[in-house]
Amino acid sequence: MNFLIISLILLGLAIVAAVILVFIKMKKRKTGEVQKTNYQAFFIMGISFVGLGVVLTAIINLGFIGFIALGIIYMLIGWKNQDKW
Repeated sequence: MNFLIISLILLGLAIVAAVILVFIKMKKRKTGEVQKTNYQAFFIMGISFVGLGVVLTAIINLGFIGFIALGIIYMLIGWKNQDKW
């Protein structure tokens, strides 16, 4: 029962966050404000996710191997666009 309650709370928080992000995006689109993508941040987040994935996979279980894959993808995105840093 606790798992169901926690899952519903997390789902609710995710929905609220998504709605807030949509409103922010709509507001920025109306004002014409355009931001450039920070590819260096992608690279740094990739390094962090790979480290986190390795540690969690080794300590807890193989279910956290997705963090390693996500980290590698982020690192590749940042590395491919290194000229735009």
